[in-house]
Amino acid sequence: MNGITKFGLAASAALILAACDGGSNNEEISVTPPPPPPPPESSFVRVHHSVADAPDVNVLVNGDTVLSEVPYTASSGVLELDEGTYSIQVDGILPDGSFATVIGPADVALNGNNRYEVFAVGKVGDASIAPLIIENPVTDIAAGNLRLQVVHAAPDAPMVDIYLTAPDADLAAEQAAATLEFGDFTPQIDVPAGDYRVRVTVAGDPAAVAFDSGTLPLAAGADLVIAAIENTQTGESPVMLQVADGESATVLADANAGAEIRVVHAVADAPNVDVTLNNADTPAIADLAFRQATDFIGLAAGDYLVDVAAAGGTPVVIDDAALTLATSDSFSVYAVGELTGDGITLALVEDQQRRIATAAQVQIVHASAAAGPVDIYVTATADISTADPVFSNVPFDTTALASTGYVQLAEGEYVVTVTPTGSKDAAIGPVTVNLAAGNIYTAIAVDADGGGAPLQLILLDDFVAQP
Repeated sequence: MNGITKFGLAASAALILAACDGGSNNEEISVTPPPPPPPPESSFVRVHHSVADAPDVNVLVNGDTVLSEVPYTASSGVLELDEGTYSIQVDGILPDGSFATVIGPADVALNGNNRYEVFAVGKVGDASIAPLIIENPVTDIAAGNLRLQVVHAAPDAPMVDIYLTAPDADLAAEQAAATLEFGDFTPQIDVPAGDYRVRVTVAGDPAAVAFDSGTLPLAAGADLVIAAIENTQTGESPVMLQVADGESATVLADANAGAEIRVVHAVADAPNVDVTLNNADTPAIADLAFRQATDFIGLAAGDYLVDVAAAGGTPVVIDDAALTLATSDSFSVYAVGELTGDGITLALVEDQQRRIATAAQVQIVHASAAAGPVDIYVTATADISTADPVFSNVPFDTTALASTGYVQLAEGEYVVTVTPTGSKDAAIGPVTVNLAAGNIYTAIAVDADGGGAPLQLILLDDFVAQP
């Protein structure tokens, strides 16, 4: 059929309209344009950092950073996005400021009027870190109720039963609300507001309680996502709870987690000492020598009176010093100062024991009564002539002992040198140390035995010094 031209749909329609008109007049034909498409519905996304051995992370959407320096146990606010497909990526922040992508980039389809809980779970150490994405419809919570959803995000915990009961309920007479393996989660559950108790047990054994929240007052309207994650704080429970509600997140420790302290004898001119709590008949710590430290000791949260005396009980050099400990507190308690000078006091330095697979964590504490302010150098070689101190003008203060905090460093060999502030003359070091990723190191600058110079170090945790 030569000579026939194929018209598009619009052209064919125009010819039909012209034929119907018959050419009898030149009236314009009015065509109503189609209505615009409806605007896209919103999707909602919240991100949870639940990987215990991971560093802080950045979260990227379509290549743009939307969340920065998110730490372990944190949950973001709720992000609102148009429905559609997005590229999601999570980057771990390394000690040198560079990034390592630990999740993605992965395309994730987000449906309108749904909320997505995006958990980073697993471990960096065994390369099992992965996203866990939970999709829930956005619906109203009935008046007087609250909503909760429970997630098993602790990779080393076994299959567990989750109980949500009245505070005084006997688990032997209760039915588990859910049984979960790592990576499982419950549906959303709506319950009346009131006082509850969350207990986590080994699956099938209500007597094997691994976590106990104690009494929890839960308010009407709360919309809770509760993840069981690895416990990196105090206590014997293998898990703690990461609780996200709206724009905030909190960590809920086991009701019996208590606090923990270790005691460090950093007074160079003092004899061995006994440490007694709450005026007990026998010391909690006996015959602790200068430069010695105890292991961490678990204590119930509460108020304590602390006495420090020469070994055997007299003389008492610190009498009824007040110490208040809250649940999950972890402190080193330093006896510092000079017995023959201004006296001895107790000073607290906060500790943390969460290990990060991508970094060594180093803390240096200034506890030398004989030294004034110091500069601290961490260098590749023993030559500090052209180096700047990593920490400058660090003071000695018996009431607020100065610490560098936990500094993250890449695995490798370093040289540590401590000098009087403004000087390049070493008061300690240079000391060569090998640091391994995943380890924690504490070094404490103290006086020479008996007092005065030369200064020396107390090494704690995983610190290994090489002369």
